[in-house]
Amino acid sequence: MSPSRREFLGTTAAAGAFTILPSGIISRAGRLAPSDKLNVACIGVGGQGWSDVRGMSSENIYALCDVDDRSADRAYKTFPNAKRYKDYREMMDKEAKNIDAVTITTPDHSHAAAAMLALHAGKHVYVQKPLARTVHEVRALMAEAAKRPKQSTQMGNQGHAAEGVRQIREWFDAGILGDVREVHLWTNRPIWPQAIDRPQQAFNVPPALDWNLWLGPSPERPYNPAYAPFNWRGWWDWGTGAMGDMACHIMDASFWTLQLRYPTRVIPESTLLYSETAPKSSRITYEFGARGNLPPVTIVWRDGGLLPPRPENWPATEAWTNDDAGGQLWIGSKAMLNAGTYAENPRLVNPDQDKALKANPPAQKFARTGGVHAEWIAAIKGGTQPGSNIAGYAGPLTEMIVLGNLAVRAGRTIELDPATGRILTSGIPEEWMTPRYRSGWTL
Repeated sequence: MSPSRREFLGTTAAAGAFTILPSGIISRAGRLAPSDKLNVACIGVGGQGWSDVRGMSSENIYALCDVDDRSADRAYKTFPNAKRYKDYREMMDKEAKNIDAVTITTPDHSHAAAAMLALHAGKHVYVQKPLARTVHEVRALMAEAAKRPKQSTQMGNQGHAAEGVRQIREWFDAGILGDVREVHLWTNRPIWPQAIDRPQQAFNVPPALDWNLWLGPSPERPYNPAYAPFNWRGWWDWGTGAMGDMACHIMDASFWTLQLRYPTRVIPESTLLYSETAPKSSRITYEFGARGNLPPVTIVWRDGGLLPPRPENWPATEAWTNDDAGGQLWIGSKAMLNAGTYAENPRLVNPDQDKALKANPPAQKFARTGGVHAEWIAAIKGGTQPGSNIAGYAGPLTEMIVLGNLAVRAGRTIELDPATGRILTSGIPEEWMTPRYRSGWTL
């Protein structure tokens, strides 16, 4: 893991080896001087996009791009000198020579096309979770990023840059949990409409919104407020449902710690299926074989407020209800572990075991960071890759998630070759894995 910028500055200064270089001077290793500010272009700057703009505000916000002027208004007012665009393709065509790094915080269906364009332009790329919407998109981005190791890439699953994920990995590596053969994950999402049919009413497009650009590569259809600006997540053409929204956070610690890759089998259960939207709730079981000296493990995902059974020896003073927004329960041969959505506040379920662990924790193995944006900035300036980079981590994690959605949408178990990821189950519609893009949009 790359150190945060603050750690880098503090360590080098203490060693007496730190020199501030004038902006624009490049070291002989071809890296930016730590004092340089990156020129950052932000695609999608309202909603979660505003959080990513603010996360990059230590750098030079060079350009802002959003299809909705109303949503983008706060960013425009905060950074009045930034160049403004509605179409990121136009922005990249006109400004590529001036841009160092690109953030992408759009609805899921535009992640892959925008990220691929930025990669091809030679830019460092930050993409909000999930990395992409389909298996083909994820694999295409992984392959492209792998060819470009000097371009630092990062997915916006911020928990991977935080304390809890590293603590869990350190506890596991120290043998505190023993063999983990079962992990349960859950979320209260969706908090938007799912399990619905396409609306039939006609609406005028809001004046501030370019609906054609919002659709991007997805099939054309009339505007409806049932889709945008918020409720797109439940629609398969644009979103990835509850799993796409939250699994990049809740699955993160187990995927990394247990060294997961391809499952052998993905088994879906759900409420009633609809052709265009995700179901109200689902339970998805992933079966993984042994990995080196790690035993087989089953990962169970639940959404729509479903919870796993109350674990044995759960403290009697604590409720086991569906009020929690999400969490995770690890069942090991020596101890059970409970943590929040972002792996925050991890603890052992047995109070005596937890007290002993907190009194004598294992040594830190993994560097702490200043957060997901600081980690990416430090990686760019240090010529490295952050923890949740596309080729090495974010891609495989997202692939696991979209495979779960694929199984739910198909309503059937999917078998895979765990060595290659090849889908062995026949009859899955190809367009669910490799979407057809509208003219003018491509990977």
